[in-house]
Amino acid sequence: MIIRSIGGMLVLASAFALGLTWYAEHILEYVPCELCLLERMPWRILLVLGVLALLIPGRIGFWSAVLSIPVLVIDIGLAILHGGVEHKWWQSPLPSCHAPHFHGGSFRERLLSMPMRPAKPCDDATYLFHLPISMSVLGGLFAFVLLVLISYGIWRERRS
Repeated sequence: MIIRSIGGMLVLASAFALGLTWYAEHILEYVPCELCLLERMPWRILLVLGVLALLIPGRIGFWSAVLSIPVLVIDIGLAILHGGVEHKWWQSPLPSCHAPHFHGGSFRERLLSMPMRPAKPCDDATYLFHLPISMSVLGGLFAFVLLVLISYGIWRERRS
């Protein structure tokens, strides 16, 4: 029963995280950077693992819940990386996170060398609802709270 609760928690948390990023991007019209897009991938994986833990009881459900732990740790690591880039403690490892540089040439050549879609540099933080914490750091805190809850649930399941 605990594993099904963990699965439900993973599904709800993933749906909330992905729904909030969708809302920020499509309704509030925030442009995500490449690190923002990369940070969404663990939540998609957690959604699948949560569905498995919710629908398939027994060993598969248990191991789906256990596999959510390293996925959450990876998401927390990505949030720390992104937070450090936003605070300019280090540079982003992704080349697409840097603003494009245009060198010389005519105005026409500069226009032709621009990217097809607008890109946002990763060191430009996005603050949701005017909170003093950026969305990437908020996502990391959310993943940390979920990690603690999931770990406790798995520990309780192992003891019973």
